[in-house]
Amino acid sequence: MATLLLKPGQDVTPQAVEPASPVALFGPDEPLPMDAGGALAPWQIAYQTAGTLNAARSNAVLICHALTGDQHFAHRHPVTGKPGWWESLVGPGLPVDTDRYFVICANVLGSCMGTTGPASANPETGRAYGLDFPLVTIRDMVRAQGRLLDRLGIPDLFLCIGGSMGGMQVLQWAASFPDRVFAAMPIATGPRHSAQNIAFHEVGRQAVMADPDWHGGRYLEAGTRPAKGLAVARMGAHVTYLSEMALHRKFGRRLQNRDERTFSFDADFQIESYLRHQGSTFVERFDANAYLYLTRAMDYFDLAADHGGVLANAFRGTRTRFCVISFTSDWLFPTAESRAVVHALNATAAPVAFVEIESDKGHDAFLLDEPAMVSAARGFIAAAARERGL
Repeated sequence: MATLLLKPGQDVTPQAVEPASPVALFGPDEPLPMDAGGALAPWQIAYQTAGTLNAARSNAVLICHALTGDQHFAHRHPVTGKPGWWESLVGPGLPVDTDRYFVICANVLGSCMGTTGPASANPETGRAYGLDFPLVTIRDMVRAQGRLLDRLGIPDLFLCIGGSMGGMQVLQWAASFPDRVFAAMPIATGPRHSAQNIAFHEVGRQAVMADPDWHGGRYLEAGTRPAKGLAVARMGAHVTYLSEMALHRKFGRRLQNRDERTFSFDADFQIESYLRHQGSTFVERFDANAYLYLTRAMDYFDLAADHGGVLANAFRGTRTRFCVISFTSDWLFPTAESRAVVHALNATAAPVAFVEIESDKGHDAFLLDEPAMVSAARGFIAAAARERGL
């Protein structure tokens, strides 16, 4: 469990300081270099595992979670009580078979489920970091995950897999540690955040920071939480995770528990009630400052810019096998983004498969039970396992 605890009784997301999962602690003599400059020390990373590591330590799978996800990929969530978020893809007999592979998922740096982030205690002050926490990048997250694997005695990965922000991490893993990734599966993602995506994130961040309970990021000390601002941010973001067809099929223009419009600003429509529910439940499990930090990390991600403006340079000489998956109705990370990755890999003669899945479920399709995605993942992982000798 975590050792960097805030004062007892402080109003803080409990899992940020006392996570219900294993934690790897790194002391003052084990600093983590940060892209923003300097290094973080001490620090910690919370994680979950499933399955058994084989004697050769060759069957490790790293799952990289999305923006508001966490390490509980196949475990009951300690806050919501809901089952693991990727039970459609990970588990006994599923494509990421926990009877065959040792599966790891770490809460990303800057988040709020036990890995060091803005809600953690700053050892220099004893108070929550707040905005004193250094800005985080996707590369920082991957660097921290690499240190966790070192601690666990895992030299390389059989598979690195993730969707959305998790897919960004997969691409960064392949670029930063090509010799440590045998196979990579980035799903519903892209090599950089688009201007449109940055714009949506900025609207969400401004909603949080405009909440009077934000207190310049020091809301924990003030005993408040910017719940209204964070809920609005979540509502806006959630719309981008769905497609127009999915919204129409699920809600249309149907009214919520009434036969007539109220001619008020109450939640007359089902979609309004749904979004308000999404916002209110989100604030119960997520830290507002962590939301600011992680959206910024996604905004800063630009793999080509980090390699001389040429995306292919990020994968030059790689021996990693890739399977890139996109969804036709994903307008947050449209198929063109995945094709850019595939073209860059083709330019380096890297082994790559590309699957565009017909789906009307939008960006969130990667989290749902999509038979075509499950089938594609099963085929790629099984073939990679044969080549790996697993």
